[in-house]
Amino acid sequence: MNYNGAFEAAVRRVKAEGRYRVFANLMRRKGEFPVARWRTEEGDVRDVTVWCSNDYLGMGQVPCVVESMKSAIDEVGSGAGGTRNISGTTHYHVELERSLADLHGKSSALLFTSGYIANEATLATLGKILPNLIIFSDELNHASMIEGVKGARCEKHVWRHNDVEHLEELLKAAPIDAPKVIAFESVYSMDGDIGPIEAVCDLAEKYNALTYLDEVHAVGLYGLRGAGIAERDGLMHRIDIIEGTLGKAFGVMGGYIAADGAIVDAIRSMASGFIFTTAIPPALAAGARASVEYLKAAHHLRESHQERAATLKQRLADAGYPVMPSETHIVPIKVGDPVLCKRISDRLLDEHGIYVQPINYPTVPRGTERLRFTPTPLHTDAMFDQLVAALDEVWEDAAVADGGIARA
Repeated sequence: MNYNGAFEAAVRRVKAEGRYRVFANLMRRKGEFPVARWRTEEGDVRDVTVWCSNDYLGMGQVPCVVESMKSAIDEVGSGAGGTRNISGTTHYHVELERSLADLHGKSSALLFTSGYIANEATLATLGKILPNLIIFSDELNHASMIEGVKGARCEKHVWRHNDVEHLEELLKAAPIDAPKVIAFESVYSMDGDIGPIEAVCDLAEKYNALTYLDEVHAVGLYGLRGAGIAERDGLMHRIDIIEGTLGKAFGVMGGYIAADGAIVDAIRSMASGFIFTTAIPPALAAGARASVEYLKAAHHLRESHQERAATLKQRLADAGYPVMPSETHIVPIKVGDPVLCKRISDRLLDEHGIYVQPINYPTVPRGTERLRFTPTPLHTDAMFDQLVAALDEVWEDAAVADGGIARA
């Protein structure tokens, strides 16, 4: 077996499909977000404006977050020391879990190393705890949820995206006495649409199912205190397990679930992805807690964020760009071809200092390749002007060269 040859062939296939990913060498400038330094392959260093960060509010730069992390390092050092079962729990972890439980109106919360691991470990563990479990999963759920459902090793059904009638058909056909979990998201990050939370809760009550809601692209951004779409819509009390991340709007790193104490204790006691993983460093826990507490009282940032997103959508639509329908802060422009999408992205960076990554398969279905913009409260009108002007030049050139993507 030619092992290297197999790996090289796999990469060639990805390149041939136009979806080979190249990571830009970026260094964010503290206090100047969304400006960053880009180091080119030739070694040059240039300023760029970042348009695709999931640090949606720029909290990774806020002084109270940075200072909390520095203070924690000064107090206890850098690492957690191991898994929390053995040596990794510190008071910083305990305080953060209390803050997260309070944020979501739950009695308990549990930290994981990432949102991905929180989803994968929790959903997989539910299959171990609940005999004969059936999981009903939205077809556009994140890869971490899909892996968690696979790991549960139980019966599963995929319901058409946001189609509650299809969901009810599947629920109705299931044994009435079987335990059930409905897993879905609040904000779907590639299209920017919102899950039908209230309708799903109604069905869960009707068919005696647990609800599992991924709020990773909503926590910090929606609701009066930033608990997410379920808070905004007055539905948190109807969700059994809320999953979130600390690496997007909260600007740090880590993931978590919030739920009733019995649920959290069972996951804590049985989830391999929690038990056998080194805990997040105390500094991260301290910074995340500072960010969570700050955003509970900073609704003005959420209002500014929504204004910036709505303004950018309107600016791009007025300029004739194919802005995909979005109910949220996600601003996707459809390109529809992976090679063209990357070419536009490369030119925006090389020629205009605008960093926005192409979104290609498998993140989105083939034929729906796009540029995904995530404006923050720190993106100015001048930056909007620069973006539209750069797109005007690059898009027109691409339309002439390739056809099929002319503006409206």
